Amino acid sequence: MAHTTSIRGFEATLIGRISAFVAEIRDSRQRYRAYRQTVRELSNLSDRELSDLGLHRSAIESVAIEAAYGK
Repeated sequence: MAHTTSIRGFEATLIGRISAFVAEIRDSRQRYRAYRQTVRELSNLSDRELSDLGLHRSAIESVAIEAAYGK
């Protein structure tokens, strides 16, 4: 009975895991950038403009989290 080692299968699994890891990092960075941009843009609005949107300055971070992460 002969035994063989499948390195190709291991490499494919490893490459897949690395690719998934890199994709997750990329997605996390994009979500964080969206969060920061939302906070920046809303922070630049006056209290009157925020009020017109139905927001208070204290809700900016919550709105940004919802926009970027959907939580």
